Amino acid sequence: FRCVKHWLKGINKGKTDIFIENLPGGPDNVNLAPDGSFWIALVQIASERLGFVHTSKVCKHLLASFPRLFNLINSATKSALVVNVGTDGKIIRKFDDNEGKVISFVTSAVEFEDHLYLGSLHSDFVGKLPLQSAN
Repeated sequence: FRCVKHWLKGINKGKTDIFIENLPGGPDNVNLAPDGSFWIALVQIASERLGFVHTSKVCKHLLASFPRLFNLINSATKSALVVNVGTDGKIIRKFDDNEGKVISFVTSAVEFEDHLYLGSLHSDFVGKLPLQSAN
């Protein structure tokens, strides 16, 4: 739930720092925006509905034995979440589709000509969000 930056040149060359942490999901892809900020696609790794699994050996064994059960009860991959982060590591904008009604499991976000293009492993299309109307 964090992104780090690795310095390639300058006084900090070779060092690694935390860029942003405590993100509301696991970062999947980071893309540079035209203004120098970053678009980060966030994947919901766990669902609140699955919290009980970690407390029961029987549940863990059952899900390991029958992985399709996991897909039936897990709503985490149904949501979509993308954040725009400034060079200072602060979130500027956030777009989400918690129930995945339009697009789900977004793994990449690329800004081009005032639109945000969203890629997903669960969709057979590329999402297109007009940024001017979304602000």
